[in-house]
Amino acid sequence: MDEKLEREAIRELRRSYGDAGLAEIPSDPFDLFHAWFKDGIANPLIVEANAMVLSTVDGEQPVSRTVLLKDATNTFTFFTNYNSRKASEISKNHHVSLLFPWYAMERQVIVLGRASKVSAEASDEYFQTRPWGSQIGAWSSEQSQDLASREDLEIRFKEYAEKYPEGSKVPTPPHWGGYEVVPSSIEFWQGRYSRLHDRVRYTAHSTGWNVKRVNP
Repeated sequence: MDEKLEREAIRELRRSYGDAGLAEIPSDPFDLFHAWFKDGIANPLIVEANAMVLSTVDGEQPVSRTVLLKDATNTFTFFTNYNSRKASEISKNHHVSLLFPWYAMERQVIVLGRASKVSAEASDEYFQTRPWGSQIGAWSSEQSQDLASREDLEIRFKEYAEKYPEGSKVPTPPHWGGYEVVPSSIEFWQGRYSRLHDRVRYTAHSTGWNVKRVNP
């Protein structure tokens, strides 16, 4: 396909959205988030409802990647390597965004907030619930660092697998743990017909949340 035809093919990609709207808007955004999250879990077209795009800032350059949500009580929690690129960027700029792209439901949720480390106890508690392979992987991977070869990674995995055999307790790596994002804004987007989408934005204030509808 030549460049012109490819461009035209991209421009012709269109989807007509349905008529499911946001009629009732709760005062607490987490009530709506939990309802949508349950819908995502139940939807067979959504592979991982807890997958979210985390965006950080490296100087003036935004950087995005997908991480997995592990708690959404009053904050949004995820876990990672503290020596990773994302962790380095968060240490310099705590402001982050999260995006839940639930395309199969014609929905998305955007969270703006500040990220900070959870306690070592909370990180250890979650780490002990992870599958053994994931625990060994956390020890093996020098996340975001240059890798000479795949073989080097496999060798490190084997070494740690021998050090902490399956069935034994694997300690939490000192370079691994969680972050919680305290939201300052949570926006819900529901696709609707004629691009007249529903957008509802919650903004945090000292005593709760302000909620407003926003033009699509």
